[in-house]
Formats: sequence, structure tokens, C-alpha cells
Amino acid sequence: MTALKHEEATRNFAVVVQPDEGPSWWQPVPANGYGEVKFSQRNVPGLPFSTGVQSIAPGCFIRDHQHPDHTEILFFYEGEGTVELDGVPHPVRPGTAILLGSFRRHKIMNTGTKDLKMFWTIMPGGLDLFFEEIGRPRTPGEPAPAPFARPEDVDSIELDTVFAPIEHK
Repeated sequence: MTALKHEEATRNFAVVVQPDEGPSWWQPVPANGYGEVKFSQRNVPGLPFSTGVQSIAPGCFIRDHQHPDHTEILFFYEGEGTVELDGVPHPVRPGTAILLGSFRRHKIMNTGTKDLKMFWTIMPGGLDLFFEEIGRPRTPGEPAPAPFARPEDVDSIELDTVFAPIEHK
């Protein structure tokens, strides 16, 4: 990661994160794949959002969830899948963008034969903390581990980060 500075007082910070430079974690079932953080309060103190990339393995999914008091942007740049928004399916392919306000339920499914990859931003931040809490450290280029379970205390981890419970009827 390279911090670029300029002597003019009128300019603010600039941060460049190259591919595979951000902290990254393998994700448990049902998503498998990995999450890599590009920007968060850890590398830009005071940043009011977190952002990164996530890869979802073929046939896998990010379970139905919602975020309280958060706005989320998803931009899909590789693979094919479906996003269910409040139970309504929408196809996704490279170039699909989704904007979600708080308490909008969404589930992301990889329906293709290769990884489904997206760039995400969540405001305020905290998704990076969730990835770290439930995942296993990832070194770019290493093979994916065998699928592994989510932590037993995942519900409390979710509530402590960026997730809101969903009432099932």
C-alpha cells in the first residue's frame, strides 16, 4: 500500500492499494471464497466506510441478510449469479451494480461455473471486521482450504458488526 502526499494544504490524503495488498480472509460455508479489504479505518483512520472485494465459489452463496443503518453498494465484475432482494431474484453479471439502503434483505448466489466476484462498499464501515472474525487468514495465491463451518458465535459477531437479525415468519 502506498500513501501519496502533496505539500499543498488544500489537498487531502490519497491511498493506493494494489491487487492482493489488502488483508484477506477465507470465508466459511455457505459462501466459501474469500473477502479482501481495500479500505477501512485500519488503513485510513477515520474513514466512514469500508470497501473491498469478495469472491464467492461456484454453487455457493452469501446467506439472506440485512444491515441496520447502513448503505451498501455492490458492483459485480466477474462471473454470473442471482441476487434476491427482499425475496425477488435479479440476475447479476459483469457490470451489474446494486445500491441497498438499510434493512433491505439480500442473498447473493453464484449460479455460474467460476467465481462470482464483486466490489463492495458499506457505509458506515465494519464488514471488514466481520470477515476477520469469521474467516481464516488468506495469503494470495494459496489454494482454497476445504470448506469450513462458521463460528458457533456467528450470531453475536453479526450483531457486533454490520448485520441486523431477520425475523422468520
